[in-house]
Parts: sequence; structure tokens; C-alpha cells
Amino acid sequence: MSVSIFALIVVLGVLIFFHELGHFLVARLFGVGVERFSLGFGPKLVGRTVGITDYRISAIPLGGYVKMVGEEPDAEIDPADIPISFTHKHVFKRILIVAAGPMFNMLLAVIIFFVIFQISGLLILKPVIGEVKKETPAHRGGLEKNDQILAIDGLAVESWEDMARIITSSRGKILTISLRRGESESTVNITPELKTFKNIFNEDADRYVIGVTASGEVFSKDLNPLQALSEGVIQTYNIAALTIKSVVKLIQGTLSPKTLGGPIMIAQMAGQQAKQGITSLAFFMALISINLAILNFLPIPVLDGGHLLFFFIEAITGRPVNIKVREIAQQAGIFVLILLMIYVFYNDITRVFFS
Repeated sequence: MSVSIFALIVVLGVLIFFHELGHFLVARLFGVGVERFSLGFGPKLVGRTVGITDYRISAIPLGGYVKMVGEEPDAEIDPADIPISFTHKHVFKRILIVAAGPMFNMLLAVIIFFVIFQISGLLILKPVIGEVKKETPAHRGGLEKNDQILAIDGLAVESWEDMARIITSSRGKILTISLRRGESESTVNITPELKTFKNIFNEDADRYVIGVTASGEVFSKDLNPLQALSEGVIQTYNIAALTIKSVVKLIQGTLSPKTLGGPIMIAQMAGQQAKQGITSLAFFMALISINLAILNFLPIPVLDGGHLLFFFIEAITGRPVNIKVREIAQQAGIFVLILLMIYVFYNDITRVFFS
């Protein structure tokens, strides 16, 4: 339990710091004064004031905030502070300041993946067959366990992903597969067949297959800094796209809301990853950072996405959203978030004590 709590504090601390750092740096870039930079909410534990900014660590670690001069549109502002007031900046500058938080979480994920790939290389699943299912194209074509696929239709195959991609896109045409079996090499012709499978969202999905599974053998491919950065961006993009699709499936009702988890689940998972090593914990941190970014981009008032929605409306209409409308929307947003927090805590408790 102590490992899980410590891992949770580390993960949340880093993610929150980067998120608020994004808001802070872009605000200062555009000349907005920052009154407070806080990791956590509630009473101040430690901190110091530099210039006009109170840097602090607060008692409740489930979040953080940056309080800017003139952040509230209806706040009374000293005329001397208007040049550093958030509200008095151009709407597009305000959009960039608000968007910087979740974008820095995306940047953090890219940095983490870059470091992992630079140190450990890219782990690639070898195109080595672990099992050949009976009465399948692979079985009829003569493939066997431990065969290593070298090429398909003259295209070199480096990974299991390469092989799967070529087979899936074959549209059922005959494939010429080059393989290594022991010390010898040979070629077989196999015609993929269309099968229906359940995808990760439990939906029916059709794809062409030959009826084999991977052996699970992997190798590490060394990457230069540019390749590591490219892979970091690709990995971040792929996880972000999957996260967005998951949110859409939740809204549509395709994906069960029981899959949602809160701080207890994050603590458990962080503890498990910490026990597996720093690389596993870092990968988990990048994953949560991406999820945090997507969550904050949702157009829910009180989240960054809600503020962005108001600012985009202002940019289109040429005038700020009515204060009364914003207040009602903020109250509704808080209500939605409280309901969501109660639900994920319920899910967490159910998993821990009743599963």
C-alpha cells in the first residue's frame, strides 16, 4: 500500500506540475501576471513568494491551479494591473494560455517516450509463429510453430505488426510467404480468410487472418535521437486517438462506464508499475498524462475545455459570453464533475472490496 501511495503522489505530482507549468509559462510569455502557482488545493503546506507570484504546495494533492491577475471577467482590477490582466488580453492569447496546460501534458508524454526509446530502444515483437490453429489457411498452407516470417509478396517483414498489417490489407488474395524454419528457408502460398472478431470495445470487426498467434519473442531496436523523438510522437498520437475513441464509445454507450477508474485505481496501477521498474512506471505516467490532457480538453465548464469553448464563442461573436450564462454553465460543470467523481470512487471501491 505504501508503494502505491508513494507512486500515486509521484505520478500526480509530475503530471500536475507539467500541466500548470504550461499555463504559467504561456501566461508569462504573453505578459499576464500570475498571483499563485499551486500544486494541490486547500491549505498551504510550504512555499515562497517571488515577485507577485506565490509558489506553494497545498494539502490536497488531487490537482493544482495557476491564479492569474484579472482571471475572472467580472473581477475589479486596479487600473495599474490592466496591462498584466488575463481578461484584457486578446482572446487568441487567452485560448493559447488555457490550451497550454493539456498540451504540456501531451509534451510530457512525448518526452517520457523519447527517453524510454533512447535508453531502452524500441521493443519489437518478432514475426515468429507461436501457434498454428487447425483448419485455418496457415495450417493448410503448412506453416508450423517457431517458423519465422521473412517476407510476404517480396515485402520484408521485420515485426509481427508488419506481418499482420500486410495480411489484413490483402483483401483475401493469395500471399507468397517466405519463412525460415530451423536452418532452412522456404516459400508457401496462403490465402487469408475473412473472420469476425471482437475488438477492444467489444464490437464485431471483420479482418483477414491466416490463423496464427505470435510466439511472444521480442527484440530491442536501437534508435537515434531523431527516431526516438519520432516514435515518441507516434506513440503519443496513437494513445491519444484511442483515448478519444474510448470517450466517444462511453458517450455512445458501447463501452461500459464500469471501466472508469479514479485515484484508488490509479494508485493500485502506479504501485504495480513501480514494482516492475522505473521504465514501466514512466510508461504508465505518460499514459495517464495523455488521458489527463484529453479529459481537460472536454468542453465541460470548470475544465480547460469549457474555458476554451467560451473563448472560441467570443472569437466568433466578437463579444464575451454573458457572465450569467457562464456562472450557470460553471455550476452545471461542477455538478457533472462531482457526479463523475462519485461514480469513479464507487467503481474503485467495488473493484477493491467486491471483485
